[in-house]
Amino acid sequence: MTQEQLITLPKIELHCHLDGSLSREFIEKRLGRKVLQEELSVSDDCTSLAEYLEKFTLPGQCIMDEKGLEEAGYDVLRSMSRENVCYAEIRFAPLLSVTEEMNCKKVIEALLKGLERGKDDFGVEFGVITCAMRYHSEEENSKMIMTAREYLGFGVCAADLAGAEASYPMTEFMNLFHNTHKIGMPFTIHAGECGNAQNIADAVSAGAVRIGHGIAMRGNKELQQELAARKIGIEMCPISNLQTKAVQRTAEYPLREFLDAGLRVTINTDNRTVSNTTLTKELEFVQKQYGIRDEEVLLLMKNAVDAAFAVEAVKERLYRSITAKYKR
Repeated sequence: MTQEQLITLPKIELHCHLDGSLSREFIEKRLGRKVLQEELSVSDDCTSLAEYLEKFTLPGQCIMDEKGLEEAGYDVLRSMSRENVCYAEIRFAPLLSVTEEMNCKKVIEALLKGLERGKDDFGVEFGVITCAMRYHSEEENSKMIMTAREYLGFGVCAADLAGAEASYPMTEFMNLFHNTHKIGMPFTIHAGECGNAQNIADAVSAGAVRIGHGIAMRGNKELQQELAARKIGIEMCPISNLQTKAVQRTAEYPLREFLDAGLRVTINTDNRTVSNTTLTKELEFVQKQYGIRDEEVLLLMKNAVDAAFAVEAVKERLYRSITAKYKR
């Protein structure tokens, strides 16, 4: 497919962090000053995850009040609409925006307000994934998830676990997510981004129906077969993973391996602004680097619909939209 065809293709994005995907225009408006793109985005020769994470400082400052959160939700859907993303799941960590003036409920409601406005203006359907952070206590994370559960079906669609996976393995969060499963809150887990396949296995055993990144199961045929059989969604973010050195070289990225193993692979941006990427750019990249054919682009989009935390009526609309485009 050409770039033009990929842009017009209706697309589904399942792994996109709010703070890493805010436009420079939004950040400049909130900070009241000019911002250089290199303050927000990593260069092509990014050397580490630590260097990558430095770029979250400024956007994080912009979502510390209700107005900032509302405008952030609107901003990210506006950016997505420009490349015809028709459904997106936006993830963020509510506890990182909590202040004395703004509790967890107000944080979630402010973001939802902006996203609803964005949906009305740009036609992008959405769900919010609320991230527990690995360095927060179980009590803090549990309270946040219980609060987010109140909005399930009213904008919030799932929970997640994010943060430094190497320092905080999944074994420390089994109780938290067993309880999350018990209260009927679906969830995905960042796992296998940094080289430990056991975190992936543990996440699935805790009840995760999707895995963020998952690249540590490269070469692990047994685990791949298990996740393929269970139809676990794999949220792959190629450009981000190469920038953070989750894999050292383009050739090591296991996209083709995972597709050939029958895994429910999806392609995502992770952080649009920090990685200086779009879903169109990601699809162009995997076509060029991994020989992804046109029919496999369709498969990736269908996988995203299947794996989405969306109600069946929304999924049916998305299916019709992407298949109609491909038949033209």
